[in-house]
Amino acid sequence: MKRRDFLRVAGMGLAAACVGTQRAQAQRKPNVIIIYTDDQGSVDLNSYGAKDLVTPNMDRLAETGVRFTQFYAPSPVCSPSRAGMITGRYPHRAGVPGNVGQSRTRPGLLPEQVTIAEMLKDAGYATAHIGKWHLGYFEGSIPNDQGFDYSFGHLGGCIDNYSHFFYWSGPNRHDLQRNGKEIHRPGEFFQDMMVDEATRFIDEHKDCLFFMYFAINSPHYPDQGDPEWLEYYEKEGVEYPRDLYAAFLSTQDDRIGQLIDHVEALGLREDTIIIFQSDHGHSHEERAHFGGGSAGPYRGAKFSMFEGGIRIPAIISWPGTLPEGEVRDQIGHGCDWMPTIAELCGVPLLNEDIDGLSLADVVKSKDAPTPHGVIHWHKGNEWAVRDGGWKLMGNPNDTSEKAPITDDDKLFLVNLEEDITEMTNIAKAHPEVVERLKKLHDDWFETVK
Repeated sequence: MKRRDFLRVAGMGLAAACVGTQRAQAQRKPNVIIIYTDDQGSVDLNSYGAKDLVTPNMDRLAETGVRFTQFYAPSPVCSPSRAGMITGRYPHRAGVPGNVGQSRTRPGLLPEQVTIAEMLKDAGYATAHIGKWHLGYFEGSIPNDQGFDYSFGHLGGCIDNYSHFFYWSGPNRHDLQRNGKEIHRPGEFFQDMMVDEATRFIDEHKDCLFFMYFAINSPHYPDQGDPEWLEYYEKEGVEYPRDLYAAFLSTQDDRIGQLIDHVEALGLREDTIIIFQSDHGHSHEERAHFGGGSAGPYRGAKFSMFEGGIRIPAIISWPGTLPEGEVRDQIGHGCDWMPTIAELCGVPLLNEDIDGLSLADVVKSKDAPTPHGVIHWHKGNEWAVRDGGWKLMGNPNDTSEKAPITDDDKLFLVNLEEDITEMTNIAKAHPEVVERLKKLHDDWFETVK
C-alpha cells in the first residue's frame, strides 16, 4: 500500500481515536484553521484602510496577530490560487494552472500532489474541509482523497446560498456535498451551515489536534447578504454595487466571528493558529454587478496580474505565541503557508519540492528579511514576475479598466517601490531590466509548463 493510500485509510479511524486523547497531548502542537475568503478586494477590511465597511471579526485577527501589506495570491483566479496554497507549489507545478471545470478534461488536483491536510494528518491531526473546494469533482481530486477526514461544502466555483445550485450554464447543477456524497438541505443559508459544521467538528476534536480549511464562499457572487446588513448599508448611503458587496462581506464577517467565538469559548484560542487570506482580488464580472469590491490604490482586479488582482489581505494570529497587532511589509505568498505551518507546528513536510518559503521568522520579527527573491505568476497567456521592487507583466489585462492597455504594453514594467499604482509603463526606459526579468520568466516557465 502506498504511503498516501495508507494515510487515507488510517484517517478514517482518526476521529474515534482522538476522542480519548488527553488535553495535555493536544498542547504539544497548535491546532490550525485557514480561513480562505473568495474574491475579497485588496483593501476591503477596516484594518487595511476601508472606511465604509463593518469588519470587526476579521480585524480582530489583525489585532491579535500579524498583518501583511505585501502578500500575494498564487493566482488571480480561484482554482489555481487554492491549489497553490494547499500544496505549497506554484499552480502550474500543482497541476492546476486555471479554473477547474466539471469536465474530466480538467480533472483538478491530482492524487500525487501533497496537501497541507496530508502533511498535518501524517502528524496526527484530524482534518476537515468546510466550504468551497473548486479543485475537482472526481475521484482522486475531491477533499476526502486529498487528506481531509471530513468534508462539507460545494465542489464547484460558486453556488446559490439557499438552493445550493450552481447556476452558470444549463443544465443547472445541485452542488452540496458531505464526504463526497450529495445531500439536500434546500432553503438553509450555506454560511450558517458552514458554521454549524465547523463548530461541530471542533467540538468532536477539541481534545486532540485538528486542522480546518474554512473556505468561505464570499464575497464571491451571488451577493446574498443578510437583510440587516443590506438595510444598514442602504441607510449609510453606500452606493450600488458597493452596497451589495459590503452587505455580503459583513455577513461573512459575522460567520467568521461565530467561528472564532466558538474556539475562544472552548478555551482553545491560544492553542490555535488562525490564518486568514483572500484567494485573489475582487471581481468585476457581470455576475458581481461589474464591481463592488476595492483594490484601493492598486490597479487591476480578479483575473489580472496588476496588483489589484494578486495583492491581498493576509493575517496570521496565534495569541500568546506570535506577536499581536503588528504589521509586516515583507513580501509573502500564498504558497508560503504550508512551510510556515510546518515550522510553527513542528511537523515535517511530506514533500520538500515546493515553492513556498516559511514566513515564521518574518512573522516573529519585523526585522527579518523577506525569504523571497523572485516570484512568478502565469495564467493563460498572461504572466508576471517580481524581483525586488521590479515587476514585469506579459500581455497584461486590466480588469479594473483604470486605463487602456495599448499595443506598446505587451511587456509592462513597473517599480513598485516608486509606483504602486502601476499606471505608467516604464519598459522603454529600462530595456535591460525588461530583458533580465523576461529571461527569468521564460527560464522558469520552461520548467513548469
